[in-house]
Amino acid sequence: MGDKPFPVSDLLLQFDPSSELPIYLQLYEQLRAAIVNDCRIPRCAKLPSTRSLSETLRISRNTVIAAFEQLLAEGYLEGRIGSGTYVAHALPESCLGARPQASAPGYGRPPARISARGRRMKQMMPSTNITHVVPAPSKPRAFRLHAPSFEAFPYDAWRKMSLRTWERIRPEMLGYGCPAGWQPLREAVAHYLRAARAVRCDWQQVIITSGAKQAMHLVAQSMTDPGDPVFIENPSYSGIRIAFTLSGAEMLPVPVDHEGLDIAAAEQMCPEGRLVYVTPSHQYPLGATMSLNRRLALLDWARRRDGFIIEDDYDSEFRYRGHPVASLQGLDREDRVLYIGTFSKVLMPSLRLGYMVVPPDLVDTFIAARAHYDWSSPIIEQATLAEFMSEGHFARFIRRNRALYAERQEILLDAGKRHLRGLVDLQPKDCGMHLLGWLPKGFDDRDCAALLYENGVEALALSQFASAPSDPGGLLLGYAPFDARTIEAGAEKMAAVLERQVALYR
Repeated sequence: MGDKPFPVSDLLLQFDPSSELPIYLQLYEQLRAAIVNDCRIPRCAKLPSTRSLSETLRISRNTVIAAFEQLLAEGYLEGRIGSGTYVAHALPESCLGARPQASAPGYGRPPARISARGRRMKQMMPSTNITHVVPAPSKPRAFRLHAPSFEAFPYDAWRKMSLRTWERIRPEMLGYGCPAGWQPLREAVAHYLRAARAVRCDWQQVIITSGAKQAMHLVAQSMTDPGDPVFIENPSYSGIRIAFTLSGAEMLPVPVDHEGLDIAAAEQMCPEGRLVYVTPSHQYPLGATMSLNRRLALLDWARRRDGFIIEDDYDSEFRYRGHPVASLQGLDREDRVLYIGTFSKVLMPSLRLGYMVVPPDLVDTFIAARAHYDWSSPIIEQATLAEFMSEGHFARFIRRNRALYAERQEILLDAGKRHLRGLVDLQPKDCGMHLLGWLPKGFDDRDCAALLYENGVEALALSQFASAPSDPGGLLLGYAPFDARTIEAGAEKMAAVLERQVALYR
């Protein structure tokens, strides 16, 4: 090629200042592609000096130097003392020819070998057309579940508590922290649970987690060995099924009726079972509240069998009719209940903070398990939440949202009567943030959920929470984040989609 530099400017390189990719990496990738993919820059070609190239491209010389250094380090270029920078005379054989697009899984190599556990995790992830595997739209669409009302969030109070946390920052708050959580938050959670949920605990029994799902995985890994039988509600929250599947436990689905899970039926199914998962305050997803007789029978079973009860106190904060139902843990006198709660669905999902209350003799076990997962949750957020709770903002927020969500449930029921009659049978519930709507007999709820998603409406199929499809099927409709206009429009759109399904079934 001689000493005349290759005219890099002829390549019509382009840079996007708004891209998340730094300019030097944009230059690096374009030069590498020109060398490798289509040989627009021949091997052994001399490149312009970094100074002249920066002037030609109108970018910083340091940017060009950074791109050249990366290419030199990877062997695409080679420097010759006193002469300049050249394309390497011999590129690795694997670099020659066209490179697949970055979006192609595995870059064309054979499928990666993953573990059996990895395959199970992938298989258990719900399909992307009706869940949030792909990034969900920033504004929830009717009728997305598990989302609180963001417009009702007390932004000013949270901002004030956050600033106060930073004003009082201490060196120990910048470290990893205790795996069990920030002590002031553990104390605030214990105080709240004693007052609001009749939980019997002191702060040393409270362990802060990254949401309820992590607590479930801690229980599954700490309390079961492969093959151990575990009773779970049927239908039940998919997160608990995933946790026990990955631990290797044998799950035994127990049907749920209007009184909740029947432990007598479970014991007949498997007398050896010694662990059970329940959502007694608001059964997920059916919405039943476990009766007192069933609660007492469950505690008696745990005492007799030397067993334990996992109480997921799902949606217990939002009860709209009658007196609040005390926790199952509050009735326990034998230290047989592992209590789980979360702030994600109450305050904001991005907070990623939850908690569990464990019997005193299991505290050390669960602190060790928590440390093995990710050591601890971020301390600044824990400290801010502790201030938020101790100042009374959390309790006031719950009271305000309880009234708001009760109103929105009524709005959804009214919209259902006007638009969904004969299509979805919605019944009022005493608590929670969603309603279950039963479909006409013969309808496939998963097909309906997929069609609704494609048409801008989000609803989860009841059958995805059950061990086997049910007939009739059902759809879970969240209402907490939505105002009257959004609920009305969602019901109209939902009716249009389901009416087309009715025509197909005729």
